Amino acid sequence: MYKNTIKGDEVESVKRQVTEFLDKCEEIRKCKFIMATTKIKDLLKAIVKSPELYELFNTVVSKFDYNAAKQRYLVEGNNGIYSNCYLVLPDTVGERLAFIFCLLVEFDRDEINFNNFLQRYYRGDGSYYASYRAFCDEIIVSLENIIKDIFSQELEEDEQLKISERASVMEANSARAASMSYLGLLISREQDFIAKSSLADDDKEAALKILGQLALAVRASDTDLIEALALGYNYFVSYFNILSSDVGLLFNALGEFVG
Repeated sequence: MYKNTIKGDEVESVKRQVTEFLDKCEEIRKCKFIMATTKIKDLLKAIVKSPELYELFNTVVSKFDYNAAKQRYLVEGNNGIYSNCYLVLPDTVGERLAFIFCLLVEFDRDEINFNNFLQRYYRGDGSYYASYRAFCDEIIVSLENIIKDIFSQELEEDEQLKISERASVMEANSARAASMSYLGLLISREQDFIAKSSLADDDKEAALKILGQLALAVRASDTDLIEALALGYNYFVSYFNILSSDVGLLFNALGEFVG
């Protein structure tokens, strides 16, 4: 089995090349079958553009007898009513990779008509949709898995980076959610304090409206509105000289939240 020996600064470049190739495989799997040959062409271009992939495929096909392989792996059959043909992939990784590559090249050159091939070897229920899905599940997925295995080290480093980035985002989101929850509690306490205070009803209503809008702004993470409402509430409590035991905590938490 082919294994790469890439080291140092080349890893990042190879990672990009392999990722682009795998993206092209995914495009083939997700596209409509009518676009398949175009997507296959793009996949083959990705191989040509990548020195590492080009070397890999050149290595596996250099001594591969494709004509003999077709006789062996494209199985012809007939049950007396209609043809019962099917494809068998080679057991060894090198031969499998070479066989798939040569097959895709023939599709690209139209040496094998792709639609006819689907109906012959992946007949299924007779629909092109089902035939194409079966083709992708066997041929393209197998190709993807081989490449992922060969370049596992480079891709694993990339995946570890993605995992680390996702963990950082999740941690930040969790911290943000905790801050929002804490602010919600402080605002609720402040509303309760105002409701039970000796303020006139109109003044209570004004304060409660500010606090209610402040709670909504926090949930929406609208920092500009939070700052404006916090200034307004600070002016209110200073004007009426009515300070709860939590108001200092509230203003400090708001300041930290908006950064």
